Amino acid sequence: MKKLLFTLIGCAAIFAMSTNSAKAQSYEHAIGGRFGSANGVSFKTGLNKGAMLELIGNFRSNSGATYANLTGLYEVYNPIQGADGLNWYYGAGATIGSYKIKHGGGSDVYLSANGVLGLDYKIKNAPINFSLDWVPALQLTPDTGFWGGDVGLGVRFTF
Repeated sequence: MKKLLFTLIGCAAIFAMSTNSAKAQSYEHAIGGRFGSANGVSFKTGLNKGAMLELIGNFRSNSGATYANLTGLYEVYNPIQGADGLNWYYGAGATIGSYKIKHGGGSDVYLSANGVLGLDYKIKNAPINFSLDWVPALQLTPDTGFWGGDVGLGVRFTF
């Protein structure tokens, strides 16, 4: 499982480095944290005019289970008139992850299709970006089901 996740991360990074910059946002790349029900790292890169690719690596552990996953999202950005640096965005993507039930439980790999809806703000003349988004998921394996999603706050360094 670890080899598969590292391979996917590597492929996504190569893809991200080979793309053009986004034009609807005032930055080309951003890296930082995403904080919600599962905290993790977030990387955004421009693809073409008005679109970005976001990669999110989440890690979560509690007394009953441990989770790790990688989410890739294609996001379309639209500026909000009269609010410099503020965009709303929507998109779709997928998640691959694994979980382990502690204390004698099993483990498995899961795959889901995701949507995303959010707000993105880049502070003028500062390399800081904030986002607030909602990422619902339709789990495809090992069981099928809808998860209402995670609301997360992103704080990133832009470059």
